[in-house]
Amino acid sequence: MARTRVRISSLVALTAAALTLVTGCGGDDTGSPSKASGDHAKHGDHGKHGDKPVVVVTTTWEGAFAEAAGAEDVKVIVPQSVHHAPDYDPKPSDLAAVATADFVLYAPFEPYAAKIKEAAGSKAKLVEVNLDNDPGKVKAEVDRLAALFRTADAAAKWKTGFDTEYAKLSKDVRAAWPGGKAPTAVAQVFTTWSAGLAGATTVGTYGPEAVTPAQLAGLSAKKPALVLDNAHMSTGAVLPDSGAKQVEIVNYPGEDLDLLGVYRNAAAELKKAMGAS
Repeated sequence: MARTRVRISSLVALTAAALTLVTGCGGDDTGSPSKASGDHAKHGDHGKHGDKPVVVVTTTWEGAFAEAAGAEDVKVIVPQSVHHAPDYDPKPSDLAAVATADFVLYAPFEPYAAKIKEAAGSKAKLVEVNLDNDPGKVKAEVDRLAALFRTADAAAKWKTGFDTEYAKLSKDVRAAWPGGKAPTAVAQVFTTWSAGLAGATTVGTYGPEAVTPAQLAGLSAKKPALVLDNAHMSTGAVLPDSGAKQVEIVNYPGEDLDLLGVYRNAAAELKKAMGAS
């Protein structure tokens, strides 16, 4: 992963320059962070608008959690087009947006987390988000964020819809089990949630470090039917010539910040791997 080291003095100067540029351009969005789709981030002033906090997030993954929790003014720093988000190097305009936020959401594993912390304004609350698409962990994080945003009612409504959709998708995938029997799977450590969606039996995990020959031999010996790979950290075929079907699991939502889209995509890919249309 790319790691950028910037002297604090340089960072402050860059942030100040970016703030000056934004002020001088009268709200020109050129070079600014990507914004959530729809009506998000339309306000011209900085900070909280009424009872709606301004939430700046590093990636669409944090953004989806924020929206699920009830946030309406969400600004995303890392463009969704960046395949491996941790490799992104925040621009001065990104840091300027961070400095005007009420809440800044980031993940501790992101190499630029220290830079984001440094750029955050004095009133911004920095929030580490546990990025895991396991349903139980998702709902726990949504509740925690909703408590910070004071949006518990919106979060409760989202969770009800999530439970309904997840149950439907899981039932649909399980109906595609070959021979009506749960498949066995090995999963990259950040995609184990997809095994739960499929009702698959996880017989081994790998990553995020490179898989050693000994690990490959051990995983292959388990004779899994599926390999649930991480599309954002893939190193190619994990168990070539083993007969296992490799499924690329996407963790990051799209620009619409719809977390359920991640589960729909995973369900479709899992069904395809199991031979269903």
